[in-house]
Amino acid sequence: MLDVLAIAAHPDDVEQTCGGTLLSMAEKGYRTGILDLTAGDMGTRGTPETRVAESQDAAKILLAQYRGNLHFPDARLENSMPGRMTLAARIRELKPRVLILPYWEGRHPDHYRTSEIGYEACFLAGLKKLDQYTEPHRPFKILYASIYANVQPSFVVDISAQFERRMSSLLAYRSQYGETKDGQDLFPDEAEIRERLAAIARFYGNLIGTKYGEPFVVKETMRVDDVVAMGVRSI
Repeated sequence: MLDVLAIAAHPDDVEQTCGGTLLSMAEKGYRTGILDLTAGDMGTRGTPETRVAESQDAAKILLAQYRGNLHFPDARLENSMPGRMTLAARIRELKPRVLILPYWEGRHPDHYRTSEIGYEACFLAGLKKLDQYTEPHRPFKILYASIYANVQPSFVVDISAQFERRMSSLLAYRSQYGETKDGQDLFPDEAEIRERLAAIARFYGNLIGTKYGEPFVVKETMRVDDVVAMGVRSI
């Protein structure tokens, strides 16, 4: 059973969007996991086998208790019943209390398809009669990682203490971010990657008065029980 499960389209998506949050939760004692829907087999760089192996190395840096890959077709993700059923079965097995999905709009179709498939699979996973051999389960909370979406976040997680290790987990994908001639016109070098991601994380950290942050969106209203204990000052 996991406390937090992040589902993404490709290996290295989680490391970019919510890796710091997963690491922070793991350091607080929560059981965290990552499930990639594809192995990124249509990517310009690397092979599916290499990327899956690199994802396991990255997961160790993030202290994830679990990392899996469903090997759905990269760049051809479809919100189909077989796909939803497969993912629903995995959700029933892992029983996450909190699920992190990609934001529901984006440039890459696989990303917003993953959001759709993930949400609908959660609904199916809660149906008692879906499968007589596994117990129904729905996550209590669904969060949408919105770091690349031009939207107002519902909240931001302070990842100042985790940012450098989040970067290390991303750069564990040497096939994608190491020195290579493949796709040089498409991929920035390592120094540029560090600068870009640091700038984005600094922006969101600044919103909450910290050095680095990761933003999230939720569809429901957030509840506050103690207004005196609320963080982030107004003036």
